[in-house]
Amino acid sequence: MNDDVVIEATGVEKSYGRVRVLTGVDLRVEKGTIFSLLGPNGAGKTTMVRILATLIKADAGSVLVAGHDVARNPVRVRRSISLTGQYAAVDELLTGEENLRMMGRLYHLGRKAAWRRTDELLEAFDLVKASRRPVKTYSGGMRRRLDLAVSLMTRPPVLFLDEPTTGLDPRSRQAMWDVVRDLTVTGTTILLTTQYLEEADRLADRIAVIDHGKVVAQGTPDELKRQVASEYVELVLDDGENYDRALRGLGAAAVHTDPQLRSVSVASDGSPGGFRRILEWVEGQGLAVTRVRVKSPSMDDVFLALTDNPDKSTRSDSVSRKVGI
Repeated sequence: MNDDVVIEATGVEKSYGRVRVLTGVDLRVEKGTIFSLLGPNGAGKTTMVRILATLIKADAGSVLVAGHDVARNPVRVRRSISLTGQYAAVDELLTGEENLRMMGRLYHLGRKAAWRRTDELLEAFDLVKASRRPVKTYSGGMRRRLDLAVSLMTRPPVLFLDEPTTGLDPRSRQAMWDVVRDLTVTGTTILLTTQYLEEADRLADRIAVIDHGKVVAQGTPDELKRQVASEYVELVLDDGENYDRALRGLGAAAVHTDPQLRSVSVASDGSPGGFRRILEWVEGQGLAVTRVRVKSPSMDDVFLALTDNPDKSTRSDSVSRKVGI
């Protein structure tokens, strides 16, 4: 295992009875980076994290975390990692301070070390003012910050975050993003699962898109967006009749449609010639268009194009046939 690679998984498979959850997953996560697993519900993201964290065993494949084999040396792996699950796992009857100190003692830190680390984490996660209140009085965002703080009691080199911002409001989610980014400054390697496309786009250095138990694409956010399209050309039609005609003419080449706004988007290669050919097609069809706008692809586009879409393998060909791009 390369010293710069902290997590390496090869051919990981997992089934529950006849249900195949993972069908040969390969991952490589470099030190000090944020790596995101992105995919729909049931894609296998949480199962993969549970295998990496030694909570369940894979049926096939090999996994190394921090240089240790998860099957042969699970104890050593556990000493190198921490896991924050989808729901806050803190004691609501204790205060935030008491939760942290208790965890410090469970990790066999000395009393002074546990108290000192508790103070550091309360400060880092902006929980000092609420530190002596029962956790049951905390907001959802405060509970998630406390949960993450508990996970960092021993400064683990590898941190697994399984949908850490589920249920948070936008302000709390943004605060959590800031905390996660700061962790990599100290060299922590983070593997993040999420269903929030903007979260993966904003946080991750690299993303693996998982669908039906396998990785269907990997790369940086920008690389994945370029796989979908360089740009989109959005056409806003004058009325319902023109909108219907555009849909019939484009067929599968209409990668985004909005009947309320009467808008249709077509993938382009980003070149002036590609843009011109789309406009020439519109003119040749005699379509009345009120607005034309060029848009860059988003992680929403990546998600929709790569997951659970039986037409995704032929869509780009269809665009080329229809509008000559």
